[in-house]
Amino acid sequence: MAENENIPSAPSASTAPAVPVAPAAPAASAAPAPEGQRPQRPQRDQRGPRGGRGGGRGRKPSEVGENAFENGGEELAEKVVFINRSSKVVKGGRRFKFSALVVVGDKKGKVGIALGKAAEVADAIRRGGELARSNMVSVSLKGVTIPHEIYSTYGGAKILLRPASPGTGIIAGKTVRSVLESAGVKDILTKSLGSKNAANVVKATLNGLLSLRTREQIYQARGLTIKKIETPRAPDAVPVGA
Repeated sequence: MAENENIPSAPSASTAPAVPVAPAAPAASAAPAPEGQRPQRPQRDQRGPRGGRGGGRGRKPSEVGENAFENGGEELAEKVVFINRSSKVVKGGRRFKFSALVVVGDKKGKVGIALGKAAEVADAIRRGGELARSNMVSVSLKGVTIPHEIYSTYGGAKILLRPASPGTGIIAGKTVRSVLESAGVKDILTKSLGSKNAANVVKATLNGLLSLRTREQIYQARGLTIKKIETPRAPDAVPVGA
């Protein structure tokens, strides 16, 4: 044990030379909020709601809006009537798909409807618009109203359309209104008497517009000619004192 007495011991931590440490940089403080206002909170992760039973099965058309585009030199109006969401339960969770009911028209007597389906809302609207533009048909109008009254049905939907005097406007619900505005009707009276299903109401309205016939079309189908009635002329004024 005596041999180990002359071995120098390792320097202790207390006797080691101190290493200079650089001072820590002061933390960046947030800018003070102006008086009378709360400080802004950091933005949260902007994620959509998780799949669940809440939130409903469809979206309102007002959330999507209305688009206008040109097709072959013609300006067409595209309106999204209704967006439906369907889910499928699989092993890993849920898979969602969307269907968009789109109405396209030139507001000059041509209108088309279609149902676009896709895994995303934007793709469903785009596909619905493309199909609606390819399915556009012409309807018979009398100015900015319809030539006569018509009652149309499709499935459980029942629609009554009546012509109106100038200045009346479109008296209709949002679903029927989207079809009439796209076709170019401005004065009309309507009433929905059956189901409120958006797809059936739109198809019933389109069937009613396709059933319209003008006076010229009816005469031509029967092989008749329209007699022109001359406008009666006012009698000549009689001079005073004659």
